[in-house]
Amino acid sequence: MSEKIFNMYELEAIERLADIVKEKGLDEITLIDGGKRITIKGKKCPPPPPVDGVPFRPGAVQTALREESTPADRTEKFSGNMIKAPLVGTFYAAPSPEKPPFVTVGQQVKKGDVVMIIESMKLMNEVQSEFDGTVSEILVKNGEPVEYDQPIMIIKN
Repeated sequence: MSEKIFNMYELEAIERLADIVKEKGLDEITLIDGGKRITIKGKKCPPPPPVDGVPFRPGAVQTALREESTPADRTEKFSGNMIKAPLVGTFYAAPSPEKPPFVTVGQQVKKGDVVMIIESMKLMNEVQSEFDGTVSEILVKNGEPVEYDQPIMIIKN
């Protein structure tokens, strides 16, 4: 039988919460029950330094930019209005797996059009375009994690 802590939280449950903090990259999580409180803190690591002036972006996009393009290519690649992630979470291009994406490359968008969803803490957050124009590039694949202020989409006038 597992050891009880605070007569409420089992050791396995606390270990699972610690795993969630680590997996999701959370700073901390606090559970409060009446006068009892338990806080699990994660490790805080600074983001890696920029590579050739390009800010950190997780996954293959960063590697591809570093290995396959020159600085001139990067400047051209990022010309236009950039839609950035308003929060940390998971990028979804469509409202559900069986539905078409909100936008595709080459599609016209208007300010206020929903262009993606960022899931964060089980909440689906619709992200609207701040610009009128044409989607010239989508920098993140469906289902990939995104960081706050990470470039997601380029809209050209």
